[in-house]
Amino acid sequence: MNDIDELKQFVLVHAKAQNIPAAHYGELLDRIDNDEDGAPGSWAREWSRGAARLAGDGKLLDACRDYNMARFPYVDGPARQQALAGCVDTFGRWAAEQPDLERLDLDLPGGTVGCWATGLATGPDAVRKPLLLVTGGIVSIKEQWAPVLLLARRLGLAGVVTEMPGVGENTLAYDGDSWRILSGVLDAVADRADVSRTYAVALSFSGHLALRCAVSDPRIRGIATAGAPVSTFFTDADWQAKLPRVTVDTLARLTGAKPEHLHGHLADWALTPDQLAALDIPVACTVSLRDEIIPAADPELLRAHVRQLSLNTYDDVHGSPRHVTETRLWTIVSVLRMMDARTPQRAVLEGLLGVLRLRRRLSRPGGGG
Repeated sequence: MNDIDELKQFVLVHAKAQNIPAAHYGELLDRIDNDEDGAPGSWAREWSRGAARLAGDGKLLDACRDYNMARFPYVDGPARQQALAGCVDTFGRWAAEQPDLERLDLDLPGGTVGCWATGLATGPDAVRKPLLLVTGGIVSIKEQWAPVLLLARRLGLAGVVTEMPGVGENTLAYDGDSWRILSGVLDAVADRADVSRTYAVALSFSGHLALRCAVSDPRIRGIATAGAPVSTFFTDADWQAKLPRVTVDTLARLTGAKPEHLHGHLADWALTPDQLAALDIPVACTVSLRDEIIPAADPELLRAHVRQLSLNTYDDVHGSPRHVTETRLWTIVSVLRMMDARTPQRAVLEGLLGVLRLRRRLSRPGGGG
């Protein structure tokens, strides 16, 4: 069973990222006092009950979000397996009502990868649009991020949202070659999108995959990430010994390694200075200065070796839960800048970002003058 206090701590950034109202998740978290599979007051049961009520009221996307929280951080028994199934099914019902959203199931070497997509060309004469590729980390599934496809469509992009290996419906193993999955997704949609102009929004651990993939796959023309492990995370045994239990347990499950053997299993996944220096694309990274998962040496390695780097820094913990809205806007604006998109949408979003940053500065002690 997971540590309930850790679950309540680390789920907050995911709840906020999905716009779950604080009153709603606060009420649910107050009722949860254990993580025993299916027990009264248990994590998966209480979140799933909330999801069922929302689905009964016809609030499908809200229900999907609660089901996603119910299966958080990963499936470890029947209750979370049912929650994952409920999440995928409910999202599918919601997506069926949205124009231009489609489900993709890709057969790649070693397993299958589920995706949600938008804006893909439907015929040989259709215009193939640049691709926005979105992936979450080791504890977030594609349904959590798939609503961003609605924005991609408004920005004139094709979009594909998928999952890391072993997460959600992705049946591939998580190993040192997992970056190849991203190239496999691009290969699969190459006849329906202009994958030679792919921009990756790759959050947390998938940021590591995107960086490694971009070293070998020139179709990735820009990366926006947040809280991504780079090198020291994988090689520093002392740092790994201090990681939250939920992170260690999740990595052990995805990689097949025992928790006590993670260091030896992960050590050769580290990106090298030469690999980072070989990147000739813009990289935008949000950094949390009090990150309890990603060591400070990793963004410093990016700063030292990535030629076109933008850092967005907050005095916050992993995922910057106190800055979710600003981070989201900065990420979108960063992608538009990478694309050199001189559009009214970019101007509006840059304006909103400026307002949020001004409010944050003014809210600091002495910020008014």
